[in-house]
Amino acid sequence: MNGAAVSSKGGEDDLAAELTAARAQAEENYNKFLYAMADFENYKKRMERQLADIALAGKKSVLTKILPVLDNLERAVAFEDSDGLRGGLQATLRMFETALASEGVKTVSLKGLPFNPRLAEAIATQPTPDGIAEDTVLDEAHKAYTIGGEVLRPAQVVVAKNA
Repeated sequence: MNGAAVSSKGGEDDLAAELTAARAQAEENYNKFLYAMADFENYKKRMERQLADIALAGKKSVLTKILPVLDNLERAVAFEDSDGLRGGLQATLRMFETALASEGVKTVSLKGLPFNPRLAEAIATQPTPDGIAEDTVLDEAHKAYTIGGEVLRPAQVVVAKNA
């Protein structure tokens, strides 16, 4: 009887060891599963960011082509002509501005502000007028436009400079 008790005890020890090993394997597999799920979530977020970047690049390409048209409309409106033509041009200009705004494009006016090379390129300089600080934007040939916090097109500006 003593031999049966020993072999029964040995079997229980073997079963306990197997159970412990199985639990360790299950925990390891569960941790691998959690890691794979976290990795997959990171992959999804990365793909969403890349797709958003691709969409933004396509949008920027199209919108950049529209901006010169907008510039020409603004110049046409600036000229004094018949009220009918001017009104039609103003309506067209407003439509363009509305369309651009609906796509997240914002105009950045720099006139009177310090020159910012991130938002503008200097196309000319003029002597600094009285009461104006050097490196102040005196005039804009083309406005700056941004989309999603990025510069879509820098402004072309005239900057005050001392001789």
